[in-house]
Amino acid sequence: MTGARARSARPAGRHALLVELPDTEHTAAFHAEVLRRRAAGTLPPVTEVVPGARTVLLDGVPDPAALAREVTGWEVPPVADDDGDVVEIPVRYDGPDLADVAARWGVAPEEVGARHGSYTYRVAFCGFAPGFGYLTGLPDHLHVPRRATPRTRVPAGAVALAGPYSAVYPRATPGGWQLIGTMPDPRPLWDPARERAALLTPGTRVRFVASAGAAGEAAA
Repeated sequence: MTGARARSARPAGRHALLVELPDTEHTAAFHAEVLRRRAAGTLPPVTEVVPGARTVLLDGVPDPAALAREVTGWEVPPVADDDGDVVEIPVRYDGPDLADVAARWGVAPEEVGARHGSYTYRVAFCGFAPGFGYLTGLPDHLHVPRRATPRTRVPAGAVALAGPYSAVYPRATPGGWQLIGTMPDPRPLWDPARERAALLTPGTRVRFVASAGAAGEAAA
């Protein structure tokens, strides 16, 4: 994967560069390449790297126009499946939308957890709320739409699906995602006292592990 022809870059203000990619796969690969080059000392000075769904923002760039010409010609390899730390998220599959998701997937409600937990996910980007990571890795045929009517309050620790993404709500907020489970203790997701406040940062791999009692609660 190079994606050079589909990759574009343009200055965003005086000292930032916005790189636009065709999809989340190319975005993840480009973000990883930026981090590799910065670690190797071959990237011009950049103070902050912020990935999005299909963009990567490079901030604190002395000459955005020059860097734009450079990055559009990079050869960018795909991200290896085993590249990056793995964070395990315990989950009880007991969410209020479990039956609806099961119906869309064509399985029994108690099978949703096994399906969802059988994949390894990767944090594509963060946003919406501190510590909220958008996780890719769910196959296309298991994508589900957002709820037609969002909830005014989604509890902290809710494990949710929307479109191609999985996520865990680090705090109680409104939300329109499909809720399939609960992380028993969501406090590790966001800890301002920790050096890296967010547990789930871009590039991190994630596994969902069913906690004790999950099957019985899901079937209830």
